Amino acid sequence: MTKNTFGFDNKVSRRSMLKLTGAALVAPMIWVKNSEAAQQQVIIRSPGGAYDEIRKKLIFEPFREKTGIRVVPVAMTSAKMEAMIRSGNVEVDIIDNDDSVILQWENELAPLAYDKFKFTDPADILPQYKHDSYVGNFVYASVMGYNTGKYNKNTVPSNWADFWDYKKIPGTRALADMDTGGPDIEFALIADGVPIDKLYPLDLPRAFKSLSRIKPGISKFWTSGALSVQMLSTGDADVSSVWSTRILKGIENGAPLAINWNQHAVHLQAYAVFKKAKNPENAQKLVDFCLSKDVQSKFSSLWNSGPVTKTAYEALTPELREKIPGGERTQQHGFLLDAGWWAKNRTEVGKEWAKWALNS
Repeated sequence: MTKNTFGFDNKVSRRSMLKLTGAALVAPMIWVKNSEAAQQQVIIRSPGGAYDEIRKKLIFEPFREKTGIRVVPVAMTSAKMEAMIRSGNVEVDIIDNDDSVILQWENELAPLAYDKFKFTDPADILPQYKHDSYVGNFVYASVMGYNTGKYNKNTVPSNWADFWDYKKIPGTRALADMDTGGPDIEFALIADGVPIDKLYPLDLPRAFKSLSRIKPGISKFWTSGALSVQMLSTGDADVSSVWSTRILKGIENGAPLAINWNQHAVHLQAYAVFKKAKNPENAQKLVDFCLSKDVQSKFSSLWNSGPVTKTAYEALTPELREKIPGGERTQQHGFLLDAGWWAKNRTEVGKEWAKWALNS
């Protein structure tokens, strides 16, 4: 995916943890009292926590008032989702997850009924986020975050090559661990000279060689979005890769942090409907509702994320646009992660990471 694919006029916890191992392999059972009740609800896999609290007020309750359909959010790991699918008893209608995780179950997904949308104009959805069997929910980014007690915008590493040069630009560094679902392979390649529009398919041997160069300068590979912000806030790391939604929340809470947006990586949180969904029509209606202009723009302001529709982005204030990925900023300084590559290669990356971590 090249950086000129972001077609605006102007443009989590890691939303959902992608950890694929160490989780219980028993899918939860979601019971309904009778078939009539089942027809008037929709069950969505959701990250939970503060995310669900926002969406309950902004989306779930208004959706029920407009349609009579109750939304039931269920927190579920990828491992539990996999177990549920293998059992053949799909108790969830919609997945709300990272697009590269969703694509692991591509054959289990139903086509999205864009032609039946009533709340959203399908033509308003930006093309890089619109697919036959899944569609964007919101975007966020992996960025270079730093502690303002150590650096300012003129002294922080200006790009990933500078970040890698820890001898020239002193300061403790941190990067993402495999436990986050995807270590900073793209940033390792960019630091090694690969142009951001030539990243895919990722050259893993080259990436791990690059990671070996930076490893002596890394204080820790962080395993969660909360840990990355904590390290930056306390000075355990002066500069680190970090998820934009996480660091922006830290800044709102008064942490001495700032962002360098150069060479940022855009992540897509997305929706998909299962072929075996028990409430397929209700699921399609909820996806439609979630992509409406008001929902998209209001959620962006509450979650510090980017919308996936053109009109919602255009409705944002200039102040909010400065805080989120998208638009001219991403056209000029960022790129969209290739979900298809990660869906096919995450297991291989995990194996290579384990070997590299043990031997390097």
